[in-house]
Amino acid sequence: MNTVGERIKLVREELGWTQDKLATKANISKSFLSDVERGARDISSAYLLRIANAMDASLEFLLRGEEKQSKPEEITVPPELSQAAEQQNWRWDETLSLLRAHNSVVARRTSAVPKKPTVADWVELYNVLRNIYDDETGQ
Repeated sequence: MNTVGERIKLVREELGWTQDKLATKANISKSFLSDVERGARDISSAYLLRIANAMDASLEFLLRGEEKQSKPEEITVPPELSQAAEQQNWRWDETLSLLRAHNSVVARRTSAVPKKPTVADWVELYNVLRNIYDDETGQ
């Protein structure tokens, strides 16, 4: 597998998914996905991350064709996030994406111990990210 597109297609087919199913799950257009798989278009990191998350695929594999041997990810959802998710009726994938986005930003910003987000902080972060996402997709 030489290209990112070929590796996306490989994982998609191993899952038994059509391009339509992956495009829907990753919230991208089928034509864009088709172009990427054929090598006719490059893909941004944001879209690659959407695809990887949708398929629960390794970014390392999609980018380089290499699998990192790692133990399964242990996920701990803070009680405040759990409470916000319950209040707002967020799906599990939305809650997990929000937690990952938060952890990614915190990991890059400082080495100091960050403040513990409140329920209101989680809702605000969700709304900010939703607005950015909606602007990006034209929704």
